[in-house]
Amino acid sequence: MPRQARLDSPGTLHHVIIRGIEKKPIVKTDTDREDFVSRLGRLSLETETAIYAWSLMTNHAHMLVRTSGVGLSKYMRRLLTGYAVNFNNRHSRHGHLFQNRYKSIVCDEDAYFQELVRYIHLNPLRARLVNDMRSLDGYRWSGHSAIVGKVVHPWQDTDYVLGWFGKTKPEARRRYREFVLSGIDSGKRPDLVGGGLLRSKGGWSQVISMRRRGVREAADARILGDGEFVDKILCEADGVVQSQFSCKVDRGHLQKVIRRFCKDNKLTEEDICSGSRRREISQARGRLALQLVREHGVSFAECARQLYVTTSAIAKVVTRNNNSD
Repeated sequence: MPRQARLDSPGTLHHVIIRGIEKKPIVKTDTDREDFVSRLGRLSLETETAIYAWSLMTNHAHMLVRTSGVGLSKYMRRLLTGYAVNFNNRHSRHGHLFQNRYKSIVCDEDAYFQELVRYIHLNPLRARLVNDMRSLDGYRWSGHSAIVGKVVHPWQDTDYVLGWFGKTKPEARRRYREFVLSGIDSGKRPDLVGGGLLRSKGGWSQVISMRRRGVREAADARILGDGEFVDKILCEADGVVQSQFSCKVDRGHLQKVIRRFCKDNKLTEEDICSGSRRREISQARGRLALQLVREHGVSFAECARQLYVTTSAIAKVVTRNNNSD
């Protein structure tokens, strides 16, 4: 069975899992760890890839990232190839270091963002690389220490994560840490790392119950979300594939429309495409998205690429306005 294409529109939230070939170590020394983390951060700045959570283990690593216009594949290729070359040189080895393909799962942010941050950052504790929560707070090879303020990584988007937990940093850090602490006893999470319906429904018991009741729901091993979210992402992915072979999208014309909109609204293209959640910027981006979709017939996927947001964000804006019309 041929492997499926990656879902990689700009602005997509991904849970990325990297594994060593034949379950062998991908780090052996602190020099290896420093090299990996340094590359992770430097490339995130160079490619404007947002890093929200990460854990570097012995034979695998987890990351929660949001892609930019560069895309996930290019970012990961630069990260893994450069690191593998250096690792092999340091340890006098040859051949592949990582499994042929890293795993990337498109995630429904509203439903799973906080859970994924907690799941990823608890990995060192589950694997007994640290003994307790206090040790995890200071653990250098995980993004948790930066979020609680024990380590500084200028490239890690800690503010965005803390924004889910409180209005001030002290409050947000306290509530975040409490949230992580409350997840220690939850053990393995098949709803976060399983496949298809197993992921969407939280385990085999729920899947079996659905099947007994004759309930059918869309599922895809590349996507973490319910059936509606899966349908939306797959539809948007189809739009991406079609646009790659279509001559109907005049991107030069779209750029002119965007520049004219920005000028009329006294904004810059950087404002519109920055991903800013400031109310005035977000509202202006929404108006521009509606204009591109309704007046110029631009697909959700193409609109998302032009504005550097997720296709699901465009879909929400259009659907919300359709319902209010």
